[in-house]
Amino acid sequence: MAFLVVLGGGESGVGTAILGKKEGYQVFVSDKGEIQPKYQEVLEHFEIEWESGRHSKEKILTADLVMKSPGIPDKVPLVQELITKGIPVISEMEFASKFSKALVIGITGSNGKTTTTMLTYHLLKNGGVNVGMAGNIGDSYAKMVAETSHEHLVLEISSFQLDGIVQFKPHIAMITNITPDHLDRYENKFENYVASKFRIAMNQDENDYLIYDADDPVICEGFAKHPVQSKLLPFSLKEKQETGAWLENDTIKINVEHKTLEMSTDILALEGQHNVKNTMAASMAALLVNVRKEAIRKSIQTFQGVPHRLEKVLKINHVEYINDSKATNVNATYYALDGIKKPIVWIVGGVDKGNDYTELMPLVREKVKAIICLGMDNTKLKEAFGSVIDLMVETYSMEEAVKVAYKIGERGDAVLLSPACASFDLFENYEDRGNQFKAEIKKL
Repeated sequence: MAFLVVLGGGESGVGTAILGKKEGYQVFVSDKGEIQPKYQEVLEHFEIEWESGRHSKEKILTADLVMKSPGIPDKVPLVQELITKGIPVISEMEFASKFSKALVIGITGSNGKTTTTMLTYHLLKNGGVNVGMAGNIGDSYAKMVAETSHEHLVLEISSFQLDGIVQFKPHIAMITNITPDHLDRYENKFENYVASKFRIAMNQDENDYLIYDADDPVICEGFAKHPVQSKLLPFSLKEKQETGAWLENDTIKINVEHKTLEMSTDILALEGQHNVKNTMAASMAALLVNVRKEAIRKSIQTFQGVPHRLEKVLKINHVEYINDSKATNVNATYYALDGIKKPIVWIVGGVDKGNDYTELMPLVREKVKAIICLGMDNTKLKEAFGSVIDLMVETYSMEEAVKVAYKIGERGDAVLLSPACASFDLFENYEDRGNQFKAEIKKL
């Protein structure tokens, strides 16, 4: 019986452990931190051996195969030791794909991947396709493979998850965009992060598809260094495409594999130019798996969007409160500031991932009337915007930030939580941050 060691006892690790057990491996889960009680219960239920708060190195080094959770960097000494010993260290994506016959639509990108994943799933499900959704959203890919038998799977895939793939190959891949993010994990080299994103297409052949943003110079230049074999399907707001999707007089036009689709942007339930792009990408994938045009048009109109992404919370005294806690990088916040047409009281800050705030400067000058910093260290924000914004307040809790925003906000303003940073200095994760924001607003 082959010995599978799973490093990390979170969603990805526990999903892999369940699948490994089902497929006949001897499984051992090891987490240097604490494994959450809900995951401990699952491991006990499946009678899977586990440890937390340490790594039993001698035991781990006897593994036949190691699945490393995406949050663990390659540079960790234990991982380096495994690699030196010649023990394969792979990602959950790689492991799960060995046991699944489902047609995979894999979606990556710095921004928009969650919305595009959920929208693609929505279009397929409403179009009568037997489909599941997993990956970096909801259940892990491995758990989905272990417990269901969908014919199609829509996977949101992070760069960390792509780093450990060997043969994993989605039939339809998407790169929504590439902007600087997680550079702390990639030796602060943007080209390393770009290479990671392009891994989604590295095993594709001429029978597969890569859907990508033709307006993104980083992707377009990336093809020179990272050539792909799959059929390319670009989408663009700026230029007509031979095959792919483009915008013409507020009409989305799509031409893929001799199938055409047209729909007015007026029918989109989601606002903003970035959501036009997300709609183009998702609709192309739906056409490729033979969802009917009318079903696509109808489903586009009923899609509700993603929690914590430009989520309208409440209007109080004619001031609108918007939760964009999922904006954990500069590019996501750019979309938020760009899409709001009102004067903005902007709540920003958290754990900076090597951010460059320069691209936000024109929008901040034009639209932001006050900045509320919410983080343990706001030095970089103060240096970036201190000279252009008269009113800048530092806060260290969500309660304090919302109360300050309430005092500053005037009729016709929008209070926007769009942090452009990771959340773990003051919060468990971006969901916790967004939920606290919503809870504090309801107390006003």
